[in-house]
Parts: sequence; C-alpha cells; structure tokens
Amino acid sequence: MIQPKPILIIVLCFVFAFGCQSNQQEREQLLVQRELAISKREKDFALKQADYNALIRLRDSLLVKKDTVMIKSWPESLHGLWSSRSVCRESNCSEYVIGDQRANQWEFVSDSSGLFTRVSDKDGTLVRIYSASYDSTGIKLHFSSDSSAAKNLAIHVDLGQANADLLKGMQTIQVNKACTAKFSVELTRATKR
Repeated sequence: MIQPKPILIIVLCFVFAFGCQSNQQEREQLLVQRELAISKREKDFALKQADYNALIRLRDSLLVKKDTVMIKSWPESLHGLWSSRSVCRESNCSEYVIGDQRANQWEFVSDSSGLFTRVSDKDGTLVRIYSASYDSTGIKLHFSSDSSAAKNLAIHVDLGQANADLLKGMQTIQVNKACTAKFSVELTRATKR
C-alpha cells in the first residue's frame, strides 16, 4: 500500500482551506452588493410612494367642495347675560381652597369667527374670554393664557342645561401644568336680556 506523504496532505489541506476562504469572501461581497441594491430599490419605492400619496391628496383636495363660512350663533335660549356662582370642590393648588366661592357675569356672544363667552366681575371689568363650542351634549368652554403670562392657566368648562334659566357644570383650572382645581358652576339667567 502506498502511504501518502504527510507534507502532501498538509499542502492539500492548505490549498483547500485557502480556496474555501477566497470563495467565502466572494460570497460576502456578493451579499453586500445585493443588500445595497435592495436598499436602493426600497428608497426608490419610498420616493415613488410619497409622490403617489401627494398626488392622491392633491386629487382629493380638488374634488372636495369648498366649505362656505357659516356664522354660528348661540341659540336664543343661551344667548345673553347669566349670573354665575362657582364653588371650589377639589384643589391641590395653593391659590384655590376647597369651599372658595366666586360670583361673575357670563355673556354668551358670537361673531363671524365663532362662539365665545365673556366673563366679567361685579364691577363689569372683563376677566377672561372663553372660546366655546355647543352641541346637543352641552357647552364646552376653553381658555389658555398666552405664553408671556406670569402664570400659565388652562381652563376648561363643561356645562349642561338643567332648565331654561339654569346651567350647571364643572370648571377645571390647571395652573402651570403643576396643580389642578375643580369648581362646580351654576349659571342663572340674568333678569335683563
């Protein structure tokens, strides 16, 4: 029997290992090239999809009928002056204590820009103006102080009509996004309309 020489075996193993390694590197390069091609196709597809979506939005905007400006006004049952009584029910603010009471005049007004509620003190001095919305579920009022104010206030009021001359609801005041006070609110129709 012929015995292979150990040096020949070592050389053959070395050649085989080197051949496999160079083949591995070629495969890795091919894989990287394929990944780059797929990435480029995905980017191209994303651009085409963005263009398509922009065209769809443009088409839809052309098909939509233009809204006409509707002047929305308060119903006669709400329009006008109301006397308010507010009582603090919950508070974690130092400015408001449970049991605090306030009395103001509220006036439900509207103009071409929407619905508003003006709140004045007993002397007739304007305290704040709420932006308002009204639907079958009730009245929602909102006030936010501007960014230059020393105290950042966000006030939300939800009112429902108890009867023709009485509105009841809840006023939530948030001060500097740090504390909250809740007031129960009752509005009664002022005698003059």
